[in-house]
Amino acid sequence: MRVYITAITLFLLLAIAFVFGSQNEQTITLNYLIARAELSVAAAVSLFTTLGFILGLLFSLLWKFVRLIKPKNQPSKESM
Repeated sequence: MRVYITAITLFLLLAIAFVFGSQNEQTITLNYLIARAELSVAAAVSLFTTLGFILGLLFSLLWKFVRLIKPKNQPSKESM
């Protein structure tokens, strides 16, 4: 059930982000450390929403991987 609620929430947030972006047709300038890009607001919202989703997914998978390889029954210092 938790997976369905998460998927529905994610879908709603993505839909809101894309609707917001599609309603704003202005061009914005993004200044990077070594470059500059001009994008529409819709493209910028899409880009950063996708990057945020990918980074969140990677950190979530990394967290699960670290918990998986971490030994579950570590001897405590008190028993030594």
